[in-house]
Amino acid sequence: MRILVVEDEPDLLRAVAQALREAGYAVDEAPDGNEGLFKAAGWDYDAVVLDLMLPGKNGWEVLDRLRQRKKTPVLILTARDGVADRVHGLDSGADDYLVKPFELPELLARLRALIRRAAGQANRQITIGDVTIDTVARTVLRDGLPAGLTAREYALVELLALRQGRLVTRTEIYEHLFDENEDTLSNLVDVHVSNVRKKLGKDFIATRRGQGYVIETNGAAEQP
Repeated sequence: MRILVVEDEPDLLRAVAQALREAGYAVDEAPDGNEGLFKAAGWDYDAVVLDLMLPGKNGWEVLDRLRQRKKTPVLILTARDGVADRVHGLDSGADDYLVKPFELPELLARLRALIRRAAGQANRQITIGDVTIDTVARTVLRDGLPAGLTAREYALVELLALRQGRLVTRTEIYEHLFDENEDTLSNLVDVHVSNVRKKLGKDFIATRRGQGYVIETNGAAEQP
């Protein structure tokens, strides 16, 4: 999953971005509102962490302009702790509001919940056949045993599982799994899919030739 952090305080931006990367997310950064809006409008992020007191366009402007184009989940992260500010933020289209100072575990939990809700998934666990995906622990079990996925393989499985029954193109997979600084190989997605099939079964991920991949609700897969 890929997250954009828009924050003008350099130390906090680095700390939040690093914590998210350590939690397994691909992360892009923006130090002001202009760059934040440009990136949020140009890429399909799974969530945006947005400060309000930003140079250039402030957070209110970024949120308003973004909501004219996209439904990307937005978590406001700000020192403005007044009730009026919280109400205004949520009524303006933010999905959640967290006041500084904050604890990183709470930020991560709120982001996980936002991503699940945006995908229509209320529970932390997703069960597909004999595979169970825990989106909080970021683990995958097959027949009750750990599948031994790498962090990137887990991210791929979670992405497809949250979109179960829907085709996900290779472009979408790249945009959600890799950040702007990664120089990825053209066949890297295929490599990850192949490795996941070895660990979760060859029918777990279906290929749609020339289009992308899907986890079918019936478990039937077309192999390349």
